[in-house]
Amino acid sequence: MTPVTITTLGSCGAWPEPGRACSGVVVEYDGAAIAVDLGWGTLPRLLTHLRSPTAAPLAAVVVTHDHPDHTGDLPALMRARWYAGRDLPAVPLLCPEAVVVRLRESEDGAHRSCAHVFDWLGTPDAATVGGFDLALHRLPHYVDNVGVRIEAGGATVAVTGDTGPIEAVVELGRDVDVFVVDATDRHQRQGVPGPPPGTPAYNLTAAQAGALAARAGARRLVLTHFWPGNHRERSRQDAAAEFGGDVLLADEGLTITV
Repeated sequence: MTPVTITTLGSCGAWPEPGRACSGVVVEYDGAAIAVDLGWGTLPRLLTHLRSPTAAPLAAVVVTHDHPDHTGDLPALMRARWYAGRDLPAVPLLCPEAVVVRLRESEDGAHRSCAHVFDWLGTPDAATVGGFDLALHRLPHYVDNVGVRIEAGGATVAVTGDTGPIEAVVELGRDVDVFVVDATDRHQRQGVPGPPPGTPAYNLTAAQAGALAARAGARRLVLTHFWPGNHRERSRQDAAAEFGGDVLLADEGLTITV
């Protein structure tokens, strides 16, 4: 059976730490790939991993929401495909409209590159692209945000993007093989402001990530979107206290095989 692999491109929230990148993973099956989020610093890692200067194996890109730590390298991908891979087919792009608006604003010249490089599909409940079955789930954040379930080769992977601790996260991760979950843990850093009083929580702690993954029945939990400077092992321990399965830290270059 052909394996499904999940590789971390970036693991930081807000901005990238030295030697790291912001949010991004790539899921691969049978020679095709889906990138989920392309935050700052992820594109060189994606091109290196796929061994292609234009990311030719990409079957689709999913961007969970319009924050630059999730979209920062999307314009760079557009330029690579426009200038060096114009003969490649358009890449299906699943994302909220605000992401596409920002991407179009980054165009230069005759402003044709976005429409040529990407086939924007919006945020449908379900889609099938390149041998992958996708299901998008609306999750709460400061802006429109979607989590995504990716099924291929008998395996299921789910990625939350950024989100708060609600039941929809459990449904997103129900019985998945690998659950990649926001574990921002801002409270670890002194002086980092939290949300204003009365504001709902729009990011998760590692402990919340573990508890939600446990309720979902996920087989493996991958913590990601760490606030720069956080103690990652402390986050892993916090999640492990709530989740009985394997808890992994989304270090850049980590590859998981299902």
